[in-house]
Amino acid sequence: MKQILKFFRVPPTDRYLLVKSAFLLGVIRLGLSLFPLKRLLGLVGSVKHELTEVSSADNISSNRIAWAVEVASRYVPFATCLTRALVVQMLFTKEGYPAHLCIGVAKSKEDRLEAHAWVESEGRIVIGGLKDISRFNLLPPLEGERP
Repeated sequence: MKQILKFFRVPPTDRYLLVKSAFLLGVIRLGLSLFPLKRLLGLVGSVKHELTEVSSADNISSNRIAWAVEVASRYVPFATCLTRALVVQMLFTKEGYPAHLCIGVAKSKEDRLEAHAWVESEGRIVIGGLKDISRFNLLPPLEGERP
């Protein structure tokens, strides 16, 4: 109940952004479970291309986009770092902000392979930042992803 009250206390533009983020997180999450990553990136790439054709009158700040995706992801089951990164990349593209999807891999202390995704824009990490992000080896861009 507290979350619902909090939701209605935020400005209408933020509410809209939260709902849009939650919807996209759900769609991308579902897509990740149904399609191979390369295929999903191709689909997301074509959607991003279409989104840039639409002029946006919203002028949403990049910080608000990252905030909305981070908050909405708490309420979308299994919204992983990759899910959040793909949604931020889509929304940044729509708003005209540069966004580069980064996927890295590293070995954990237990000698297991770990992967992490984040988005960089204008030299800074906008979502998915970790204290030890430098330990991840960046993978080359995948097909369908436009750097």
